[in-house]
Amino acid sequence: MASLYLIPTPLGTTSLEKIFPSYNIEIINRLNHFVVENVRTARRFLKQISQERNINEVKFYLLNEHSSKEELSCLLEPLYNGFDLGLMSEAGCPAVSDPGADLVALAHKNNFTVIPLIGPSSVLLSLMASGFNGQNFEFVGYLPVQSEERIKTLRRLEAKVYAENQTQIFIETPYRNMKMLETILKVCQPSTQLCIAADVTLESEFIKTKSIGEWRKNLPDLQNKPCIFLLYKTWV
Repeated sequence: MASLYLIPTPLGTTSLEKIFPSYNIEIINRLNHFVVENVRTARRFLKQISQERNINEVKFYLLNEHSSKEELSCLLEPLYNGFDLGLMSEAGCPAVSDPGADLVALAHKNNFTVIPLIGPSSVLLSLMASGFNGQNFEFVGYLPVQSEERIKTLRRLEAKVYAENQTQIFIETPYRNMKMLETILKVCQPSTQLCIAADVTLESEFIKTKSIGEWRKNLPDLQNKPCIFLLYKTWV
């Protein structure tokens, strides 16, 4: 029976040798059917994997947050026809903060084998590097855009940090990073710990953990950089 391969992609411009095992490249090179968020980005990635590959022979199927349930079912057609299918994230691991999760669920429902490939996850790499609790954590994705709701959410997340000994992880659209940071520094207690992880796996990677009080003295420039924010309680 055909399989659905979950294919991580780079988080930015970096060498493939740094982030992927050779096994990934072998699998990707033999696949000719891919579900992707952006065809142009996917084509560029496949060209990076192999310059000799004829991209015109590859079939791409679009999946994003606007895809309907009816469209989702059609995306499994290559599997029904006996062809292995690759699910490719725009950046990082498929189905993690990514519309691909619904396709994976549908593949399981239809009894297809799902095979995740090893690759960079900004969420897990940031957690690893933060020094925070890696046994009890919550990734909440994007926080509300509206100021009042965002402040309420941040206060709730900070309360969970102390009440449940739980690391809280969230992200923001890159062009709003500085606004997010300003809100965190305004709302959270000075002693609460904040890890900022930007450009993870890239040459410009920045990962630093400080208290809210320490961050207030010196703001990093996060504008337009892919960024993860992590909150945790005061260190002993």
